[in-house]
Amino acid sequence: MNSKKLLALWGLKWNPFSPELPSDGLLITPRIDHFAWRVEQLVQEGGFALITGDSGTGKSVALRIVAGRLSTLRPQSKSSDFYRELGDIFAVKLAPHNRWGGFKALRERWKTHVASSRIRPVLLVDEAQQMSPEVLSELRILSSTDFDATSLLTVVLSGDGRLLELLRQEDLVPLGTRIRTRLVTEVASREELLELLRHALAKAGNATLMTPELVDTLVDHSAGNYRLLMIMGAELLAYGMAHDVAQLDEKCYLEVFQPRHSRPALKKKVKV
Repeated sequence: MNSKKLLALWGLKWNPFSPELPSDGLLITPRIDHFAWRVEQLVQEGGFALITGDSGTGKSVALRIVAGRLSTLRPQSKSSDFYRELGDIFAVKLAPHNRWGGFKALRERWKTHVASSRIRPVLLVDEAQQMSPEVLSELRILSSTDFDATSLLTVVLSGDGRLLELLRQEDLVPLGTRIRTRLVTEVASREELLELLRHALAKAGNATLMTPELVDTLVDHSAGNYRLLMIMGAELLAYGMAHDVAQLDEKCYLEVFQPRHSRPALKKKVKV
């Protein structure tokens, strides 16, 4: 979206509905703040943390907030790809055909890091429900030593309900029992949606970009879903830019989201 026009038309520093909001634009709720603090404590001790919730309820934002305080690493795919990516991140030469050698090299690198800094490396995994059980099991074994008495890594897994189902598999029960702190994102209340929308507009630079009536309408039609609220806001912003609208209102909402044939007819006043 044209940032110059956003600034000229509404005085916005950025698009308040963009998925790529700067960290200053993210709303840190007390629950997310507490979870991020707990993860920071785990960096000193090691262990697993878990974020779960339905699509659009704020999992990725929570992970971004945690990532803002920590380092972001993202393994994916099969074991060979997993080791290859970890090797690249930690500057360890790994060969897919020599998993045992890679296993030892990574653990030695982590042990050295922990001994010198007293801080565990951090691994943040988004969409963790797509990881294979084999990789998750490998991650559990990699992350501890001394018969599980010492953790070499702090891991935050984030995913939807399928991740919980995955962790119930027999082979992954040992991993599930090692999760030390959890955050469950839920359907947002009306007050939470209002708080997010007002926060997004104010941080972007124009708290009055939308009329109070439009704010209420958007919240009432978002079904408790943060992502849906942001998508609708983005559509209205695009409409406003295309038509040089000074302030977004309910008329804009009708133009964008309600087909003309289904709009209520306006009553005409008849002079007697």
